[in-house]
Amino acid sequence: MSTPNKGVDYAQALQSLRSSALPMRTDLPEKEALLSQYHPDYGQGARTTLPVGANAGEFCHPDLAELLLSRPLIDDFDLAGAVPMYTDVLVIGGGGAGAAAALTATQAGAGVIMANKLRIGDSNTVMAEGGIQAAVGEEDSLQQHFEDTLKGGHNAAEQDLVAQMVTDGPAAIRWLIGLGMTFDLAAGSDNNGRLQRKRAGGTSIPRVLCYRDFTGLEMMRVLREAVELERGITQLNRCPAIELLSDEHGRCVGAVLYDLERRKLLIVHAKSVVLASGGSGRLHLQGFATSNHYGATADGLVMAYRMGAKLRDVDSFQYHPTGVAHPPHLAGALISEAVRSAGTHLVNGLGERFVDELLPRDVVAAAILRECQEGRGVLRDGTVGVFLDTPRLIAKDPDVLQRLVSLAHVAHKCGVNPAEEPLLIHPTLHYQNGGMLIDGNGQTNIAGLYGAGEVTGGIHGRNRLMGNALLDIISFGRRAGAAAAQSGLPLKRARGGIAHIYKLQRELTRAGIKSDIKAPILYPDYGTFDLREHAGIQENTHAKA
Repeated sequence: MSTPNKGVDYAQALQSLRSSALPMRTDLPEKEALLSQYHPDYGQGARTTLPVGANAGEFCHPDLAELLLSRPLIDDFDLAGAVPMYTDVLVIGGGGAGAAAALTATQAGAGVIMANKLRIGDSNTVMAEGGIQAAVGEEDSLQQHFEDTLKGGHNAAEQDLVAQMVTDGPAAIRWLIGLGMTFDLAAGSDNNGRLQRKRAGGTSIPRVLCYRDFTGLEMMRVLREAVELERGITQLNRCPAIELLSDEHGRCVGAVLYDLERRKLLIVHAKSVVLASGGSGRLHLQGFATSNHYGATADGLVMAYRMGAKLRDVDSFQYHPTGVAHPPHLAGALISEAVRSAGTHLVNGLGERFVDELLPRDVVAAAILRECQEGRGVLRDGTVGVFLDTPRLIAKDPDVLQRLVSLAHVAHKCGVNPAEEPLLIHPTLHYQNGGMLIDGNGQTNIAGLYGAGEVTGGIHGRNRLMGNALLDIISFGRRAGAAAAQSGLPLKRARGGIAHIYKLQRELTRAGIKSDIKAPILYPDYGTFDLREHAGIQENTHAKA
């Protein structure tokens, strides 16, 4: 990330901001040149080549590659006393994608166990503040949404998946409203119930629907309530998955969970599994702070890769332009894109705007990093960033904080009055663009294993537009849940073990690769959590190699 060794002193930069008419710099490089020089995905040491496994020979971020090629937490011996459970569909993940999948599978007649690493709703879904995209406006179309999404993702997304997601958009909004979700309405007494629509970075037309600036929290509220009222769903809170189960044919038939409260391993046998375990922001790739929740540690990718699941674009990550830079203890906390959509400008230490704030996120983030690296950033207490000029926005629109509730909350935590003082921001690690390869029903290349949400790839290409994540989790969560409910072996035959983990370990041994890392890591390294120590599991010297 940017090193805070040069820039403009905070007091001097603040004076320039207040006295400046905000001239716009005109020297921003062309998009591809800007990204290649300043975006973290293109930096030195940002990717390596996977030597073994389903993606052998393909690029991956080095920190993620270490986990994909790590040693397992358990072996066959550890499962001897594990408590068995049985279900039709096992959903791994307690966020929006997992909840949508569980609800849809239950509605299709399946019994569901929902395994949550923390509690239901402790996920990145609640942190999605800006809104959800759906082409519901008279001037909009599914085609425009499709084209915006492809272009924003550098034309790297799977077109069939994009087409399916945007087509699902209007129905997804109706489904959420039916569950009780609230959306902001268009201004005016004669709006006839029309939903308010906002522009997002990289969109050609206002398309983002929102509830103030905490849309994800409102969405997760109604999903959580629906799950808790559904008798067909058994929730296992604080039960992270630590390994998938496979049968003799390589089919996914359940998972091994660890019950944090009872300190026991559980084996859940299932006809099919929906992996909705989220992203990897808590790996702090490239040394960046993150906006992600505590459990976002790439567990799903690790388990799926051991099973033989094909991944894609696992060297591509999104760095949200506006994470808190100061105070340091709040570094990475998200300031919604809704703030820029409302008209707030980004200003460097010289009192200059330097980028169109509603360009795609990767472009805006790279532009901010350029200002910091070239000495035009703002230095404060050893931290570097640029200004988010909230005072001008609030002076122009005094009621804006009533709509941007999260902005007021973050500013208060930062000790800033946003009407008088700008916030200091810096890009924050925000989203995992790549993940498991899936088809239109969330099916991976492994029979019985489905995916939904941030753990999957191909939907957003190599950069995601604001609002498409919340649509993604509803569209593919519902599709994966429905497909999983209709697939699978009879439950009495849905038995399995962890023999597949030894196949990858043998490949690593033949390649001369040794690892001291055990994964999934479940929590960030500063959480100092050791599963075997927590569970009282003794090392088995006779474990298979």
